[in-house]
Parts: sequence; structure tokens; C-alpha cells
Amino acid sequence: MKFSKGWGAVLIVMLLLLLDQALKIWIKTHMQLHESIEITPWFYLYFTENPGMAFGIEVIGKLFLSVFRIVAVGFIGYYLYKLVKEKYKFGFIACVALIFAGAIGNIIDSIFYGVVFDHSYGQLATFMPADGGYATWLHGKVVDMFYFPLIQTEFPDWFPIWGGEEFVFFRPIFNLADSAICVGVFLLLIFYRHTLSDSLSKEKEKK
Repeated sequence: MKFSKGWGAVLIVMLLLLLDQALKIWIKTHMQLHESIEITPWFYLYFTENPGMAFGIEVIGKLFLSVFRIVAVGFIGYYLYKLVKEKYKFGFIACVALIFAGAIGNIIDSIFYGVVFDHSYGQLATFMPADGGYATWLHGKVVDMFYFPLIQTEFPDWFPIWGGEEFVFFRPIFNLADSAICVGVFLLLIFYRHTLSDSLSKEKEKK
């Protein structure tokens, strides 16, 4: 049983990484920065690059963020291994695997993309360009592409502060890795909140 749960977690991680990186590489090599493709009126593939955290948030330095991500993924990977070893429910393991896969997906961009791709400003990026990439190791930018402007309108003129300005919901642009993290966290909080609390308490007691 432990074997099947472990390989189930591996399958989730590998499948998500494959899809995430395949889409990012396609976007990077087929679209220029800030180019968009309309799939429906409320769903676009919009190519942007994020030097910061999920959904384009920028708070701390890039190098520190990359190193922090690597350390965090190490802890999540170890935690996932312990869950499989201690035979937790597969649904709980799958949620953590989603978070783990999403974190790795964005780390790959941060570590490698600055070296293996050139820039996308006004051109299609080249894989392994002869003149080198657009940045150094650990300074790559995360590729984002999912844009869902579900509501596009303007605030009425009488509205305080933002009167007459454009209003878009949902504005953030994100990628598959971000989605995996958010779905994993959401499912943990909804269905496995107590299991998460108990497992973390056990880890603290062992220390």
C-alpha cells in the first residue's frame, strides 16, 4: 500500500512538472513578452514574466527568493516522504504533492531560465542562445500565462478614488505551478485541516 501511495505522489509531481514546463517553454519560444492569445472573451494566454513570488508579487530580492524557494522545497519534499512512509491517506498526500510540484515548477524557472533562454522583449526567446541567456543562475524569471478577465468594466464617475478608472476581475496572471500550489493549499484547508495539524504536531514532538 505504501508503495502505491508513494508512486501515486511521484506520478502527480512528474505529470504536473511535465505539463507546467512544456507550457512555459512553448509560451517562451512562441510568444513575445506581453503578447496575448484570446481563447475566449474571459480567458487569455498572456505572456508575462514574474521576477517575484506567485501572481507577480514582488517583495524581496531575487537571489534570496530563489534560495528560500529551494530550502522550502527541500522541507516540503521531506515532509511528503514522511507522509508516505507513515501511511497517511492518499488524498492528504496528493494535496502535499500538488504543493511540492508547483514549488518545484517555479524553482526550475528561477534557477535555469535566465541561463538557457535569451530575453523576450520584442522577439521570440531562443533556447540555449549562442550569446548566453538574459540572466545568471538563480536569477531567472518565472513564466506566467493564464489570464482570466472575468469582468471588464469601469468604476462610475461618482465612485470614490477610482471613479472613471478601469476595473478588471480577475486581474492576476499566473501559471500551472501557481494553480497546483493554490489548489493543494485550498484542499488541505477544506478537507484535511485537522490531519495537517496532527501531522505537524507529531513532527514537533519527534524533535
